[in-house]
Amino acid sequence: MTDIQPLAAEVRASEVLTPAAPASAALAALAAETPAAEALTAGALTAGAPAADRVLLPELGEVPTADLQDRLAGWLSDFTSLQEHLELLARADGLPGTLDALLDSGAALLGARRGLVVTLRPGPARTLGRPVGLGLDRAMLGALETVPVEHGPFAGLLSAGAGGRLLIDDLAADPAVGARFREVAAQLGLGACYALPLGTERDGALGAAVWFYDEPGRPDDRREHLVRRYCEFAAPLLARQLEADRAVRATETLRRSLLPDHLPSPAGLRIAARCVPAALEHAAGSDWYDAIALPDDTLGLTVGSVLGGGPSAGPGAGAGAAAAMGRVRAALRAYAVLEGEDPVSVLGDLELLLKTTEPTRSATAVYACVDPAERRIALAGAANCPPVLLTGYGANFVETSLSAPLGMLSCWEAPGVELTAERGDVLVLYTEGLARRFAPTLHAGQSALRRAAADAPRDVRLDPERLCAHLLEQAGGTDPGEDDLVLLAARFE
Repeated sequence: MTDIQPLAAEVRASEVLTPAAPASAALAALAAETPAAEALTAGALTAGAPAADRVLLPELGEVPTADLQDRLAGWLSDFTSLQEHLELLARADGLPGTLDALLDSGAALLGARRGLVVTLRPGPARTLGRPVGLGLDRAMLGALETVPVEHGPFAGLLSAGAGGRLLIDDLAADPAVGARFREVAAQLGLGACYALPLGTERDGALGAAVWFYDEPGRPDDRREHLVRRYCEFAAPLLARQLEADRAVRATETLRRSLLPDHLPSPAGLRIAARCVPAALEHAAGSDWYDAIALPDDTLGLTVGSVLGGGPSAGPGAGAGAAAAMGRVRAALRAYAVLEGEDPVSVLGDLELLLKTTEPTRSATAVYACVDPAERRIALAGAANCPPVLLTGYGANFVETSLSAPLGMLSCWEAPGVELTAERGDVLVLYTEGLARRFAPTLHAGQSALRRAAADAPRDVRLDPERLCAHLLEQAGGTDPGEDDLVLLAARFE
């Protein structure tokens, strides 16, 4: 078939990687660069043209018309296949989807059945990230990870400026294959492998991908050419996904570091908490929880959520919201120490701070001052879900009265609530994200959460840790959702 290298070299990555770019437009732009273009221009292969046995092309000399037609048909088929695989790659969801698509398409282009891709972590050491496999289970991946990198399927492909490819057409017989690699290949039934580096001129080495054949052999020139072009176009997209993934991980680390690393254990009170952050592509706010030991041997318990952020607010704005949450939570701790026995004053001061230092943000919150010895609770809320008090007679909402979020009105006001708990009662504070996991609407979700707490087995209610786990399980588990969720349970002993 006609060599497609001069064709693929002219394809702009942005055109190929855009799913909306029609293959026909790209083909039209590239066809003019092929030796077949002169024949097409001359009308030798157009519909209705007189039949000719041979066509004279400057680069190829005299070519039989039938051969030229076969070559052109083969080129069109290959290019269409390449375009389809690149469109699948462009539509992949995040870094995991990109790596899966890269392996799947590479295997299809090479005629392989299994594969493996590794990426390099940033930094001077350039260590390997967790491998992703195709047709390889966890045990198989673990076996391949025991092969030294310098003697394995990626030998020589992970260094800066690495080029070329690694082809081992017989893993059992090639003397260059290390003993451990040969042993693992025999164990897994691998006969041959073909590997390519992944990298760009701007980003350097990103990682490498290898595809395995069950029997000794090698891809033909056509398949090899296609997969090399595919990886060249895929590398810039992979670089962007790796950069986005690093940003996500850094933000998740920030969000978790801004929450308490331990909770106090005052006499007469047992506390447990859970936080499940939303997936960052959905996060538009950031929730918190806290338990603050106060100077008079009382305890401040709080949960809440920071929202907003001006023009940058919305899905994907989680990093800014997380930083704002850290600032708000730190301020709330200070106000709690200064006037923790008066929850209304604590939230009032927090509202003034928001208006002064975070004018584009608002917050929902509930703050409770708890006296473990006397089992007294004083609390106030600002548009947060009502707490639940779980007693020996069931579970009831602690109505904090309707109030606006902090920072929304010219002056926030809400009355406080005071009550006395019994030994064994459990106070449950939570944010909207948990309630919405129980039911499609917020009101129905709150009611379902209250019923789940009331129906919890007795041994579960005795342990706040088990109660938190039970409520999360009833809500559908701990996978990241559309919103952060926070849950805090305090049991009076």
